[in-house]
Amino acid sequence: MKDDSLSLEAADGQRIHVYRWLAGGTPKAIVQIAHGAAEHAGRYARLAAALVAGGYAVYANDHRGHGRTAAQFGRYGVAGFAGWDAMVNDVHQLTEHIRSRHPGIPVVLLGHSMGGMIVQDYLQRFGADLAGAVLSGTTGRELPNASEIVSRLEVEMSAAGRDAPSQTFLSIFADFNEPFSGPDATGLEWLSRDPAEVRAYVDDPWCGQPLSNGFVHDMLIGVRKMWAPENERRVAVGGPLLVFAGDDDPAGEFGEAMRDLVTRYERYGIAPIRLRLYPKGRHEMLNEINREEVHADLVEWLDVDVTAKKR
Repeated sequence: MKDDSLSLEAADGQRIHVYRWLAGGTPKAIVQIAHGAAEHAGRYARLAAALVAGGYAVYANDHRGHGRTAAQFGRYGVAGFAGWDAMVNDVHQLTEHIRSRHPGIPVVLLGHSMGGMIVQDYLQRFGADLAGAVLSGTTGRELPNASEIVSRLEVEMSAAGRDAPSQTFLSIFADFNEPFSGPDATGLEWLSRDPAEVRAYVDDPWCGQPLSNGFVHDMLIGVRKMWAPENERRVAVGGPLLVFAGDDDPAGEFGEAMRDLVTRYERYGIAPIRLRLYPKGRHEMLNEINREEVHADLVEWLDVDVTAKKR
């Protein structure tokens, strides 16, 4: 299996790089992936291989400021004006492209980490047309000191500009690695228990790139608006929702933020929802030591909860 890439032009003229992994024949469904912050969609090739082997096709774009899209845009970590809304709209544009190329085939949207927050916002705007959605290793509520962080970012933007790398963003993760530190720690052991996966992230030139002041500011304002109860009640999914994470993931408050999100969604009438917290799993369950189990669980959910009910 090889990726078959393409490029889409957004409404503002930005070129968005898209990876595409196609199954032979007619796929059971299309899985569209929204990757996390400071990484890129090419890292999902292994997951795509498992999905293609299960009869699914996969599309994934590099968000603004990331991967090949950033290379075209000129700078990593820079999303441009109103970057959060632009990223959500880019994901929707890709969904529409998928539908135009695969008419009648169900589309399932999967988001990891920041991509999971993009998907949460997407569900408020466009979710009713999806056959299902998946949230991986994300969070479901605002940081306790979010207002302070936004104020600091505004000071940094005034002093250094929107496009300057954000030191404030790095401070958000300052304590994440504390439970996992050792003598040879990279500072990123919170991502996975697999040292090879952590090293692959460290060695990847498209991972760990700093995000700009403007990028982080727009993201925090965007999710604050998204998590306001009057907006979150608009969440809709035209099919089931799968939420999974490791219960040792500090980004999801060790499972608590995910439980809280699922509780709210159930209160708003979103169903069915399946929540899976993997014991001792860290942030990137798709790259964890039990990743084959996670991949198999995802394919099983697609087969049983999504595509079987579309036939």
